[in-house]
This record gives sequence, structure tokens and C-alpha cells, in this order.
Amino acid sequence: MDEREYKSTYKSINPTRCVFEKAINSRVCNCSKSVRFNLADREGVSCNLAAAQDRCRQLLQTLRDNSRFALQLSSLEEPLSHNADIRIQNGGIKGVAKLANADGVDESDIYTLIESVMKQYQSIETLPYQAIVREISSYQVRRRRKKDL
Repeated sequence: MDEREYKSTYKSINPTRCVFEKAINSRVCNCSKSVRFNLADREGVSCNLAAAQDRCRQLLQTLRDNSRFALQLSSLEEPLSHNADIRIQNGGIKGVAKLANADGVDESDIYTLIESVMKQYQSIETLPYQAIVREISSYQVRRRRKKDL
């Protein structure tokens, strides 16, 4: 299956793609509103709740906007590399988890974390992004292991 065909098939079977798919596939966190599926030799993640997907999309976009300087990205229109996107997603979730940690919330469930911080801060715009961006900046992407020959 070539890449174009894969992407076309992926979009047709997964119209509600999870915006934190990279974080979930990297096994750093999970989401109670997500469903995993396999297509060819790859794993995808779908979202079961449209309202949650919209809120996650808004949070991820705000995380991207707030972390561009910390990740030394020059332009808002510049496409993110895979590693930068992983750092934003995983580091962002870890930062949100630190904010919600006082409530004893399950750190691995994205939906529950966002629910918890929304109760605390009322909106995505009022989250303390300086603290979250520190987690994004310090997050280290896992290095690829060398294959044994």
C-alpha cells in the first residue's frame, strides 16, 4: 500500500482522528474517549466524543502556539517536525497532569486531565502555560534503538 492510498483509507475509516494520537501511540498516556485500530502495519486512534475532540484540538493548538519560542520555531505557519509535535503532545500532557495532580486525577487519561484542569481554570486560555511549556521544553523524545544485525 503506497502512502497516498494509506492516507486516503485512513481518513475514510477514521473521520474523528484523535488529536493526541502521537502521544497515545507513544504509550505515554491514554484517553478514555479513544479507540485504537490497526490499518496495514500501523496503529491509529479515533475519538468517540466530538465535544472532547474539539476541546483537545483547542488545547493542542494553544500548546503549539505557546511553545513555539521554547522549541525555537521561527514561524507560526512553519509545519512542525514529528519530534517537535511529540514533545508538544507528551510534554504538554505531562504539564497538564502536574496542574491536575493535586486532585488525585489519573495522569494517564487525557480526557480526565482536561476535565480536571477545566474545573480549576474555567477555560483553556487561562491555563498557566509558562508551567506547561517548561514541561514541553524539558521533555526528551525517546531515542531510536539501533537494530541488531
